[in-house]
Amino acid sequence: MTTANDKAVLNVILNPLLPNEPFDENGNSEPLPDPFENLPNISECRELEKQAVQAAEKKDVSLSIKLFTRAIETCPENPSPYNNRAQAYRLENKIDEALVDLNKSIELSKGQGKAACQAYTQRAMIHLLKEDREQSKQDFQKAADLGSSFAKMQLVAMNPYAAMCNKMLSEVMDKLRKGEE
Repeated sequence: MTTANDKAVLNVILNPLLPNEPFDENGNSEPLPDPFENLPNISECRELEKQAVQAAEKKDVSLSIKLFTRAIETCPENPSPYNNRAQAYRLENKIDEALVDLNKSIELSKGQGKAACQAYTQRAMIHLLKEDREQSKQDFQKAADLGSSFAKMQLVAMNPYAAMCNKMLSEVMDKLRKGEE
């Protein structure tokens, strides 16, 4: 049975260039408190977000954007609906509007927490789409620092040397497990 410490050590060995995930020796992980839970109208905002996500899942992206906009109007200091509306804008190929919302989400979240992590990841994908690898890498790094496994994988994929080292180390570890030299 592997412990959280074992996993953290393996992560450092297999992913030396990536930030390390925090771990608790007892395997406990408590969710961080929601810094936006006391904003005015937050419950109504979250309900509108839920409806917007459901509309997007039903392929009604136009309605989804309208509902996210209402959520923003209901609680303009909440970064989540900006982040979610940006995703809907991306589905509509409205990249400039998506970037505006992602920047606002990052600003409101002060670059911290789940909303910022998601916004940095989305913004990195847009930069990648625009072939701006340096900006993409910076945003993926910020998202990785906030705990995004996807962003970490993207950073490795963007670094051919790290990918090559990880592959070689994985092959060595696999041979060791099989008892080969």
